[in-house]
Amino acid sequence: MTMKYQDALEQIALGTVDMLPEGEMLPRLAAAQSDHRPLRIKLGMDPTAPDLHLGHTVLLHKARQFQDLGHHLLFVIGDFTAMIGDPTGKNATRKALSREAVMANAATYQRQVFKILDPERTEVMFNSAWLGVLRPDELIQIAAHYTVARMLERDDFSKRYAANQPIAIHEFLYPLLQGYDSVVIRADVELGGTDQRFNLLVGRELQREYGQKPQLVLTMPILEGLDGVQKMSKSLDNFIAVEDPPAEMFGKIMSISDTLMWRYYALLSRVGVAEQARLRAEVSSGACNPRDIKLDLAGELVCRFHDAAAAQQAHAAFLARFQRHEIPDDLPLRSLCMQKEPRLSQVLVQAQLATSTSEAMRKIHEGAVRVNGERVADPAITLALGAEYLLQLGKRHFARVLLSQAGSQTA
Repeated sequence: MTMKYQDALEQIALGTVDMLPEGEMLPRLAAAQSDHRPLRIKLGMDPTAPDLHLGHTVLLHKARQFQDLGHHLLFVIGDFTAMIGDPTGKNATRKALSREAVMANAATYQRQVFKILDPERTEVMFNSAWLGVLRPDELIQIAAHYTVARMLERDDFSKRYAANQPIAIHEFLYPLLQGYDSVVIRADVELGGTDQRFNLLVGRELQREYGQKPQLVLTMPILEGLDGVQKMSKSLDNFIAVEDPPAEMFGKIMSISDTLMWRYYALLSRVGVAEQARLRAEVSSGACNPRDIKLDLAGELVCRFHDAAAAQQAHAAFLARFQRHEIPDDLPLRSLCMQKEPRLSQVLVQAQLATSTSEAMRKIHEGAVRVNGERVADPAITLALGAEYLLQLGKRHFARVLLSQAGSQTA
């Protein structure tokens, strides 16, 4: 194989968990080039929520890499399968979504995905176009190609079965219908998260049963959220939304750890494999500050989801606030009601600058707290009612508060 196929494979392999069957991606890439036929890359997403966060975009970035290599993306919006509900990872039957909710979510997906995907190499499909017209006998024929024993090999199904928890029949249909999507669109490669591995392999089996060349399967890891521990999720409040305001997105990216930064580079950045290796080496040797590398990442992502001007403004605002310690212009004034003159440690907790009084007192002892610009070292200090204060904890956290007497009327 020529070096260009190896280079393409390295780019595709960056950040991936599985490429199945092993060793088949390289010859498939070479054959596509030799036959002058771009690979048909399948990426399906069920519109079960109205907005995407960066965790969702990991697969979109991988799809864009295939597009940049000249391949054709089949973006399947699972408007039919979303009404069933993917049981992956669930310990109970999911509540079905209404058609109206699914289509409202699908509209936002179409707007948001093209912040990443190349529209010239993307074919958007709705799987209701073929699943919604299946006759009962056709559905039975699809189901006849898979056994209950094989279905129970899936981890979440096997756990629920062993625990005597109910599994509805329609949940068995979900991986079959997702797999049948691959048959209908004749996919060469299907992308999915690691939690979708079973469903993607079902697609291979169904294609084989229908006389097609089975698709290759490529899985991507689940992106950790801002905490660096749990997967990115709105319910865990550790997410970066695709449509977050530029300054907020920039700041959230800068808040991730230096270690997690490399994970985000591998899964979200368009910086090449060799360049990422060079950056890692420079940081390891001390030749480059990881903060500067993270600034570049934040700028790249804000530019992608907004534009270059927004990225520059967010960069400047971040430096002004966090490097030169300037007070944000848009800092809101919060009114806190107190029974009597409170200790500073209590106010820090009420202003959500500290999680507990003991933490607040420790920060004061450490000299990390300023009141109206002056460093405060006495944890017993009290603040007057009726006064407004600018509180600062460390370099990054600010609050403007107005202390009022509980029960008093304020204008």
